[in-house]
Amino acid sequence: MRRGTQRKMPIIWFVLLALIFGLTILSSILAPFEPNAMDMNHIYEAPNGTHLLGTDQLGRDVLSRLLVGGKVTLFIAVFSVVLSSIIGIIYGGLSGYFGGTIDAVMMRILEALLTIPTLVIVLALQAIMQGSVWRMAIIMGITGWFVTARIVRSEFIRLKELEFVQMATMFRTPLWKILFSHLLRNSFPAIFVVTIFNFAGAIFTEVSLSFLGIGVPPAIPSWGTMLYTAQNDLLVGAWWMGLFPGMIIFVTLLCVQAIGGTFKQGGGRSHV
Repeated sequence: MRRGTQRKMPIIWFVLLALIFGLTILSSILAPFEPNAMDMNHIYEAPNGTHLLGTDQLGRDVLSRLLVGGKVTLFIAVFSVVLSSIIGIIYGGLSGYFGGTIDAVMMRILEALLTIPTLVIVLALQAIMQGSVWRMAIIMGITGWFVTARIVRSEFIRLKELEFVQMATMFRTPLWKILFSHLLRNSFPAIFVVTIFNFAGAIFTEVSLSFLGIGVPPAIPSWGTMLYTAQNDLLVGAWWMGLFPGMIIFVTLLCVQAIGGTFKQGGGRSHV
């Protein structure tokens, strides 16, 4: 009975996360109102039959902004994680495979970067380059690869000492095939786990920066900007302004962390 429950739990998190992604991707179809359409006759309306999650200080529908805002937040998270994963795989792979002086120099650089909290670097760059959604996603991508690089380096160092890689080298297998087919392919389980946690971190970073007012421009709906505007709305009793964005952020991060934790505990490795 207990094993059956444990098997169902990861599926529940996957389904819930897929539902959140699906709703945000289809937000242009599912949103009942234009997210930026203002109606000054219906400001600060509590959840009701017309506006299921209420309206904001400009009479905009909160549900519509939540759906469209999710698309913005998740796009930034996905794009930045893909970019950071590519950089981290290349950097960590080269360091781990070649070793020696190259590895030592590259690791000293990486350790120096790791001493500075990533959020501080993003804050500094975003303050200088604040502007579009694309710019923010790129900034997060080029500052979020440090942990991925360390994981990939460790996996490459471990794998290149194994017999199947040694045999491939002895038989003069092309370098690109060793790197991609033997080393990178067998590093995917570890890379997948760190990518999942990086994705959760990217969502948190977007929300944090937008909440501080230096992330996504306020005119563009995102989960972070909705929390930013909700600070003042709570003072006038508009509790729904902060509750619903906070809930969707919490549930999304919970799903991602649970999925990542499940794969981390599984930790299966394959060697081909």
